[in-house]
Amino acid sequence: MSDMKLDDLNVLNEEPLISPNDLKKQVIASQKALHTVAEGRKAIKAILNRTDHRLMIVVGPCSIHDYKSAIEYATRLKDLSARVSDNLLLVMRVYFEKPRTTVGWKGFLNDPKMDDSFNIADGLALGRQLLIDLTEIGLPTATEALDPVSPQYLQDLICWSAIGARTAESQTHREMASGLSSAVGFKNGTDGSLDVAINALKSVSAPHRFLGINHSGEVAIIHTRGNRHAHIVLRGGADGPNYEAGRVATCEQQLSAADVTANIMIDCSHANSAKDHNRQTTVMKNVSDQIVSGNHSILGLMVESHLNEGNQAIPKDLAELQYGVSVTDACVDWKTTEQMLLSLNDAVQTALLKRFPAALSTQQSA
Repeated sequence: MSDMKLDDLNVLNEEPLISPNDLKKQVIASQKALHTVAEGRKAIKAILNRTDHRLMIVVGPCSIHDYKSAIEYATRLKDLSARVSDNLLLVMRVYFEKPRTTVGWKGFLNDPKMDDSFNIADGLALGRQLLIDLTEIGLPTATEALDPVSPQYLQDLICWSAIGARTAESQTHREMASGLSSAVGFKNGTDGSLDVAINALKSVSAPHRFLGINHSGEVAIIHTRGNRHAHIVLRGGADGPNYEAGRVATCEQQLSAADVTANIMIDCSHANSAKDHNRQTTVMKNVSDQIVSGNHSILGLMVESHLNEGNQAIPKDLAELQYGVSVTDACVDWKTTEQMLLSLNDAVQTALLKRFPAALSTQQSA
């Protein structure tokens, strides 16, 4: 009986991975990059605390798949950021991991070559270097925290994190988010219900203890203090969009009933746009009108945007990939992105100045 094998019956192989500490020694963040992260986190938390009157805009490709196009997009976004910085804080989407309903490309960290080679070691190193390059450009960064291990490798370069609709109900992700150094947005459930996200917000603010890895790559019991800068992201659901004023008011009421601060971000994509990337413009215009009409709970928006519009399947011959076109969800192109954000900036300027007078006074005296 002692020779009977009972474990790892479906495991083919194990590949040891570099520790987070060792990767950080190999791919070193500059002081400029770390300063951008610190200032980005500070600004985002100030918006959530109502001591900064601006809107936070998480904007960028649905997912990162090409280093060169990501840098080009970031350079353009940095230039635009300077034009709207009085009213909008632009945070670049740098999404490396993609949740899958069945199977498919799992993202840059897992398969950076997009050829099913799953060279995760290269994905982590390239992902870390890209985050350094983006923050050296001067852009705050946002990502989805999907795998509970990867934050130990990358979180020091992230300013805002999302927990997606598929994982907001997961105890593992709630516990992980309670220890993240960045602010965290929890999306409502795929069915459109708010309960999952609201329960997550209550959970993530509390201390937790759970199994994880430390910076040396050792399995450890992680003790967290709780994350006080978590908020809800409305992304629509099976019951339709939830960005319109009536649905936002319902969200405000449910957050209040749960004794959770009504800090709301609107995702212009996903079910709110009925997965039609062109409708993101309509969603943003509606949200802009709500703010102009006196809404105080909407503190941010999310937009899926790339250099060129639409999306594409990953071809067998990667030389056939279209440059600057998403390989996951369809995105609006750069010209549309620029028009959307400039229009939003102009439309909400006066309303934002009236929103939180104390915030404006704090900024002027800083």
